[in-house]
Amino acid sequence: MERKIATLTIDHVTIEYSIIGEGEPILLFHGGHSNCREEFGYNTLIENGFSIITPSRPGYGKTSKEIGESLATASEYYKRLLDYLAIKKVHVLAISAGGPSGIYFAANYPEYVQTLTLQSAVTKEWLTPKDTEYKAAKVLFHPNTEKYTWKMIGSMNKLFPGFIFRQMFPSFSNLKFREAKDKFNETDIEEIKNMNNRQRSGTGFFIDLQQVNTITTEELQAVRCPTLILHSKYDGSVPLEHPSLAHEHIPTSELHFLEAWGHLIWLGKSASEADKLTIDFLQQNSIVKQIRIES
Repeated sequence: MERKIATLTIDHVTIEYSIIGEGEPILLFHGGHSNCREEFGYNTLIENGFSIITPSRPGYGKTSKEIGESLATASEYYKRLLDYLAIKKVHVLAISAGGPSGIYFAANYPEYVQTLTLQSAVTKEWLTPKDTEYKAAKVLFHPNTEKYTWKMIGSMNKLFPGFIFRQMFPSFSNLKFREAKDKFNETDIEEIKNMNNRQRSGTGFFIDLQQVNTITTEELQAVRCPTLILHSKYDGSVPLEHPSLAHEHIPTSELHFLEAWGHLIWLGKSASEADKLTIDFLQQNSIVKQIRIES
């Protein structure tokens, strides 16, 4: 299905977004190093009658970094994007480092949000300056160097996709590679290759490093819509404290720990479990069904 990619300029800043599919709208907040061309999990949503609106978050793609002044500023622009598209109600789906964006939007614009789904999502303080991963990211994904990092990964990816998959695996999973082998799907290496080919960091990942640590328990507690939290038991990127904290503080939430081999819950033999839980949840909390009840 064709993906429409467009930009909207408001107050001299630009927000890039894509729309794909037809049906009840999902506002999707992509993870780190991604943009409005994200693909993980999309096919199942489209096949089950949903449309997906994906803004490139601040500093990613063609979206202005100025929109990332704060989660509050960014959320105001997401609201204005929905107004521009004449969409009054959406399901919000937030992935990984996009978690704080989804939580903040659901907490502060409840009139726009039918449901919230958190997939492998950051929900509290994540990487900080004392962490080794933070220090490495500041070098590898600095706005002045990130394009060379991704170019190098892309070149290696093309020649040795299996090797790159194995090298990246510890960043996604806390299992040893041999322990995870029976959880792999035969398409996982190709999916990782495609992911690496479409990723860029821009100034967006530096904005993420600042903003993911500004989400508060008060915002979690302010989320009142039905909420689904999906997280792998073996996530090596976002610790299990994140989904547990969200479940503890969002009163309307349900939490499922998955058998996925790691952070990328859309890959591996258990991907169908994540798909089914997501579709069942969205269908049970349909926007159309709610409108019928209210009328």
